[in-house]
Amino acid sequence: QVQLEESGGGSVQAGGSLRLSCAASGYRFLMSRWAWFRQAPGNERERVAVIYTGAGITTGIATYADSVKGRFTASQDNAKNTLYLQMNSLKPEDTAMYYCAADRGGGGWDWGQGTQVTVSS
Repeated sequence: QVQLEESGGGSVQAGGSLRLSCAASGYRFLMSRWAWFRQAPGNERERVAVIYTGAGITTGIATYADSVKGRFTASQDNAKNTLYLQMNSLKPEDTAMYYCAADRGGGGWDWGQGTQVTVSS
């Protein structure tokens, strides 16, 4: 059974930090493509980071949306099959539901249930 479980969301003031986690089960963790998305009420879902976990290397290869570049960092723990999204210098416009996603090929993604991030000014 494939499952993605996010955690780590919460409420912070602008300028603060949060680290999101995504525990993946039922997937091939290495040599796979993953992503973090977010969606605020009334907005389209935005892809904020894409991660390729490579072949056993500690750090995967990640790319970021311009809106979060330099503030968000994706990482992984291969032993725990877990992805992380470190979010620093948070802004009120970062407020959204954040989702972890696994690339299942053919342009489709499997989704977690999401974790809410709220940033107050």
